[in-house]
Amino acid sequence: MKKILPLLLRIIVALILIQTLRFKFTAHPDSVYIFTKVGLEPYGRIGTGITELIAGVLLLIPKTAWIGAMLTLGIIGGAIMMHLTKLGIEINNDGGILFITAVVTFLLSAVILWMRRKEVKFF
Repeated sequence: MKKILPLLLRIIVALILIQTLRFKFTAHPDSVYIFTKVGLEPYGRIGTGITELIAGVLLLIPKTAWIGAMLTLGIIGGAIMMHLTKLGIEINNDGGILFITAVVTFLLSAVILWMRRKEVKFF
C-alpha cells in the first residue's frame, strides 16, 4: 500500500492535467471563454497547456514527481485564484465542476509533495 497509494495519486493528478489539454490546445469555446475573461487568451491558454503537460509528465517519473507536484501547485493555485477573483465558482453552468476539480488537484498535489518532501533539496 505504501507504494501503490503514491503512484495512484500521481497518476490521478497527471490524468486530470493531461485530459484538460485537448480543451486548451483545440481552442474549445469554454477554454477560450475562460482565458478571454481573465485577459490571457490565446497565449495564457497555450502556455498553461504546455506547463500542465510538463507537470503531468514530471509527475509520472518517480525522480521528478516532486517537481511536477510543485509545478501543479503553482498552476492550479493560479487557476483557483482566478476562479475566486474573476471567473466565479461556476462557469457556463458547469455546477462548479471545474473549480472542484482544481481544488481536488491542488490538494492531491500537496499530498504528493508532502510524501516526497525528503527528495526536495530545500525543504
